[in-house]
Amino acid sequence: METKGKKSFNYYMRLLHRNVGFFLIGFVVIYSLSGIVLIYRDTDLLKKEKKIITELPAGLKSNEIGSALKIRDFKALKTEGNMIYYQGGSYNSITGKAEYTVNELVFPFNKITGLHKTASNNTLHWFTLAFGIALLFMAISSLLMYKTASHTFRVGILTAIAGIIIGVILLSV
Repeated sequence: METKGKKSFNYYMRLLHRNVGFFLIGFVVIYSLSGIVLIYRDTDLLKKEKKIITELPAGLKSNEIGSALKIRDFKALKTEGNMIYYQGGSYNSITGKAEYTVNELVFPFNKITGLHKTASNNTLHWFTLAFGIALLFMAISSLLMYKTASHTFRVGILTAIAGIIIGVILLSV
């Protein structure tokens, strides 16, 4: 039994879990929306066409154009004189002028999807690292909110185990 003035570890864990959870609501909404949009990155959902004109070195071979433009799965479709045509664009091998269209996400999704792809050399990686640690804290602290002898704790452990098992099954599919 607790004394009136002294609070238990579980009390402080519930308090911290609640306050961190409320703080993270906005971040979770942004992160989940961007994750949902990324599921459909191979479609034109929420995308608009953008025409790009750039100068490349003249005289590139058709197999060099894709890497110069950073286009994955690049494939030249046809060559007519000094023009090389590929999906969505063309390259003039004499002038080095390349024109092509890309489909980009509309604002604000073009900004928030970058959170999922932040590299360690980007200053935003500190935000995504802190967010990941905060989510890990939320998962672990949810197990520490109740006394280990309580029914709620036992149900929480069983639910967590079920979630882990389903997660492992999904990863192995």
